[in-house]
Amino acid sequence: MTDEDATFDMLAVLSDPVRRRLYRYVAAAPEEVGRDAAAEAAGISRSLAAFHLDKLVEAGLLTVSFRRLSGRTGPGAGRPAKLYRRAEGEHAVSVPPRSYEAVGRLLAEVLENAGLDRELQAAARAAGAAQPDGRADDVEAVLRARGYEPFWDGETLRLRNCPYHALATEFPALICGMNLALIEGLAAGQWSPALDPRPGGCCVALSKKKTH
Repeated sequence: MTDEDATFDMLAVLSDPVRRRLYRYVAAAPEEVGRDAAAEAAGISRSLAAFHLDKLVEAGLLTVSFRRLSGRTGPGAGRPAKLYRRAEGEHAVSVPPRSYEAVGRLLAEVLENAGLDRELQAAARAAGAAQPDGRADDVEAVLRARGYEPFWDGETLRLRNCPYHALATEFPALICGMNLALIEGLAAGQWSPALDPRPGGCCVALSKKKTH
């Protein structure tokens, strides 16, 4: 079986609408998710949720950990709960095959070697300000539509996913600077984006601008 065949098989698991709902819920959650919460979110029984969640684990789309949710330890503390979170890694299929990632890596290398960070940031900021995919006053919805998976952490809007993860890992200064500029353009006038990298998430976080 080729890598492409394996990816097709993996993504085929998501053809079931219940599994798609469960996967989206777990993937968007900022923390690990238990079976009860997943079942409630999907509107199904706990046993059915457990079955589908474990199928997603078998497919490599989710990973599992065990932890006592009560925080208690020792005898009488109960069994650890089975918790789920999105698995690391990316899975993409193109029919016919395309290699945009290779081109993106090559372009990023040229830009970085030429020292064109500011030019890239200016272009990204302008592209964000153009608001082609949503209303300018609904930044959270625009970010969600672009795959950032925003969630609230107190008064800070954090981004669960980095759409440019592979390139950001290889060219962090270039790509994170571009990403910040793009979001500055998207959020102009209402939010204060800033670099605040956290493990497993996007490097940018947003806070509401204070009004006087």
